[in-house]
Parts: sequence; C-alpha cells; structure tokens
Amino acid sequence: MSSSRSHYSQTKKHLPPSTHPLQRLLHYGHNYRTQIWQATVCSILNKIFDLAPPALIGAAVDVVVQKEDSLIAKLGVTDIFGQLLLLTVISAIIWGLESIFEYAYARLWRNLAQTIQHELRLNAYDHLQSLELAYFEDSSTGGLMSILSDDINQLERFLDVGANELLQVSTTVLIIGGAFFILAPSVAWMTIVPIPFILWGSIAFQRRLAPRYANVREKVSLLNGQLANNLTGMTAIKSFTAEAYENQRIAAQSAAYRQSNRRAIALSAAFVPMIRMIILAGFTGILLYGGMEAVAGRLSVGTYSVLVFLTQRLLWPLTRLGDTLDLYQRAMASTTRVMNLLDTPIAIHSGDLALPVGQVRGELELKEVTFAYKGRAPVVENLSLQIPAGKTIAIVGATGSGKSTLVKLLLRLYEIQGGSITLDGVDLRQLELGDLRRAIGLVSQDVFLFHGTVRENIAYGSFEATLAEVMAAAEIAEAHEFISKLPQGYDTIVGERGQKLSGGQQQRIAIARAVLKNPPILILDEATSAVDNETEAAIGRSLEKIIKNRTTIAIAHRLSTVRNADCIYVMEQGKLVEQGTHEELLARSGIYAMLWRVQSGLKARAA
Repeated sequence: MSSSRSHYSQTKKHLPPSTHPLQRLLHYGHNYRTQIWQATVCSILNKIFDLAPPALIGAAVDVVVQKEDSLIAKLGVTDIFGQLLLLTVISAIIWGLESIFEYAYARLWRNLAQTIQHELRLNAYDHLQSLELAYFEDSSTGGLMSILSDDINQLERFLDVGANELLQVSTTVLIIGGAFFILAPSVAWMTIVPIPFILWGSIAFQRRLAPRYANVREKVSLLNGQLANNLTGMTAIKSFTAEAYENQRIAAQSAAYRQSNRRAIALSAAFVPMIRMIILAGFTGILLYGGMEAVAGRLSVGTYSVLVFLTQRLLWPLTRLGDTLDLYQRAMASTTRVMNLLDTPIAIHSGDLALPVGQVRGELELKEVTFAYKGRAPVVENLSLQIPAGKTIAIVGATGSGKSTLVKLLLRLYEIQGGSITLDGVDLRQLELGDLRRAIGLVSQDVFLFHGTVRENIAYGSFEATLAEVMAAAEIAEAHEFISKLPQGYDTIVGERGQKLSGGQQQRIAIARAVLKNPPILILDEATSAVDNETEAAIGRSLEKIIKNRTTIAIAHRLSTVRNADCIYVMEQGKLVEQGTHEELLARSGIYAMLWRVQSGLKARAA
C-alpha cells in the first residue's frame, strides 16, 4: 500500500489534471506494466489465431478446386487426402492455441482489473484520510462514496472488457488489411476504404459522448449523496413525518440521473446503426466486384472465399466499437473523478520529529493563535494560554466562543493561520502526526460508535487490548454494570453509530475507550453533556481517578462539572477574557460569575 502510494506521489507531479484521463490512468498503472504487456500479447496472439480459420477455409477450397495444383501441393504434399489431413492438423493446433491464449488473456486482464481496482480504492481512501476536516465539510459523503465505489468499479469494468476489445479490433484491422493487399491488391481498397470513416465516426462519437458521461457521473454522485444523507438522518425524517417530501427529493435526483443517462444513450445507441451502413458498402463491394473477378479468372476461387470471410471478420467486429467506446467514456469520466481526488493537496503535513507516548509530559502552550474556518471571521484570535503538565484546566464560555475549535487545533485536525501551539516545548507542526494524536485521548460531546460489538468499540485504537483490560476500562468509566445487562454483554452489537444504546451509554463507552488508550493528555469536550445528573455524578467519580497524573483539558458548558479544576479559562468570541480558580473568578464578578449565577439560579428553580 505504502509503496503504491509513494509511487503515485512521485508520478502525479508529471501529469497535471489537464492531462487526458487515459494517460493519467496508464501512468498510475506504471507498476503493473509487466502484467499489462503479458495481457496485451495474449490478446493479440488470440486474435491472430482467431483470424486463421478463414485462411484455412480458403486453402481447403483451393485444394478441392485445384487439387494437385493447389497452394498446399506446392509445399510438397500432392496427395489430396494428405493436403486435407495437413489442414486438419493445422486447424486443430490453431484452435488449441486460440483457446489457450483466450484463457490467458481473460485471466490476465480480469486479475489486472481486480488488482488495479483494489489498489486504486485503497490509495484513494488512504489519501482521503490524510485530508483535513475542512475538505469533508465541503464535500458530500455520498459523492465521496460514489468515487470510492461506483467510479472505481467503472474502471474495473473497462479494464476487464474494453481494453481487450480495443486491442483485438486494432489487431484485426492490421492483419486483415495486410492480408488483403497481399492476396488481392486490386480489390483490397474496397474493404479498407470504410475503415477511415468508421474511425472518424468513432472519434466524433467519443468527443460528443465525453461531456455527457461526465454529467452522468456527476448526477449519480448527487443521487448517492442524497441517499447517504437520508439514511443517516432517518430518525429526523420519521419524527417530522417527512417521508413523502424525501421521496420527492430522491425522485427528482433519480430523474435527473435518468435524464442524463438518456442523453448519453440517445447518442451512443446511434453508433452501431451508422457503422453498419458504412460496413455494408465495403462488404457488398467485395461480394460483387470480387465475385466478378473470380468468374473472369483474375482471382482464384479460394482467394475469393478468403476475402469474403475476412471482410466480414474485419468489418463486423467494428460494430462492437459502440459498446467499447461506451465503456471507455464511462471509465474516463470515472478516472477523472478518482484522479482529481488523488490530486487533492494535503493541507496538514506530518512533522518528522518522533515523540513516544511514554516520554510525553503533557505541557501545552498556545501563543497568539489565530484560526478561521474557510470564508468566515476568525473563531480564535491572538489566543495565548498555558496548560501545565499533569494539571486539570477547564475552558468555558458561551456557545460559539471557540472552545471546541481549540480541541481540533490541538489534534491538528485543522491548521492554525497564526501563532504556534507547542507540546513540551516543541511546535506541533514538527511532531509526527501519529505520535501527537496517540498522546491525546478525546471524549467528544458528539460520540461516534462504529457498527460492531461493545468490546470492539471500547478497544478502538487499542486493538490489542485483552477482554480483561477492556472490562477494567469499562469499570472506571462506570459502564461495566449496564454492559453486563446487555443481551450478549461485551459482545452485543451496538448498531450503526451506536443507535441501540442511549446517549448516556454511548458517552460512557467513549470514556472507557479513552481510559483504555491511557494517554498522557486527556480532552473532555462536554463529556457529560448526554447524561442525567445521577450518571454525571458517577462519571465525575470515575473522572477523578482518570485525571490523576495526566494533563486534562475539560471543555464544559455546565460549570458545576469543572469547579474543581486547577485553572479555568473563560473564552468569549475567540478570545481569552478571564482565568483563575472557581473561587477567584466568582470573586471578580465577571463573565464567569454571571454564568455561574445563571446556572445556579436555573438549578434552584428546577429544584
């Protein structure tokens, strides 16, 4: 995988996006040139042997008509039975070789298609994982799924069938055209003349089909995006009884996809009938003029037989160019989308300084940090704060003050536009991304559980953990009790995004996941936002054990959860406005004190 990816990173420098998609695909497949040549040779040899039977038929007719004066007799075999027996043996050999090479090219092309499909999907997905979060915010999940699945499958279908067809048609034209000029140059032009018109028609159709198939790929991407979005939001659809509305939206997207296909089909379907009419001219010319030449004695009967058969073998296969061009244009439209994804620049690059987790002290410092999401005003502006190693600090503030953005900046999910962030005195941009993120454990307010078992979700990121270690982490996170009551305990399937569990249960599994990771830095981003007061108290007790001897950053809206922090930072509109302990901040009667009074008052009224 890594070698393929590094290979592509080197080669793509020489092929800008303006390069023809076929060139980009061939350049990408540079590592597979040996397999490509093997498959190409087998396709050509198969077609050569496939074209031999008309020549054998002509030779047999020549033996029957000319007898001892036939072409075979000139090779030294004068007996008629011997001549026919020799042709029979040659036919058996040719048929056998044709079958062998057909098996060989089919196996080689199909395996090559599967290999390139597999590697291309892995490379595209690996590259996708390397892109910053901003890319995913600007892209449709369904559109990306369409590229990784449908577009790459389209390439596989072309390599499986279309590449061999193009090679065999080219071989047919070259060999039969040459044979015609050798056997009967006086009539060969009748068969050759239609070929330039066929090729011209093919190229013209290709140019007109290209934008239509690009539009087809775009429409199917939009359709897949809408479907993926709806499947994810099925709860909202049902709760707002929006099924009919969503049916109409899917119907509109599907109709647009169907209409774009219809425009492409209307053109591609006209190709074969047009080619048939051009072929008819060449075939009837040979049939009539060649026949008259044979009757007049200027052309042997055997040669005439060969010409008639070869004309059909030459021209009729060209009708398949329509299907081949159809596959080709779909594949090129898909190639463009896949290669454009691979060409998307990586905005966040890993540093080269290793930082083993065991050596991390956990001291973080932000110096005049500025960050803004694309096209928006700064969310964080000239922010400076210190987070001592082994201490618990809290960051509070109103919604939109930039608290959660800080988490993304610490993990380098986004790149800061100004200032610096250091870990143990080293700029985060100098550290290996893997080492940085392994040193930080995140429990987010937006818990994401994967479709799988409870055990698999707790052990996510700590894949070698034993069941005993998973259970110990669940105990600390106050999750073991409810897990034990599930139908299959730790082997219970949680469903997609953990939908079979309550919000509080999902939160506790996320905390257990962070506990098992045992990072030197722990970030709790509204970690108790989805739990009731009783569960919050239980989690609070477990967190007291977790935060010992590690740097802890608690992002909180509920001030009661962070009142015991060593230091509390208060943010407002991306700036640090207050800092101190709970008691110090209350004594200042500032923003924190106001928030505390509001929340305490709400609690008092609720009581």
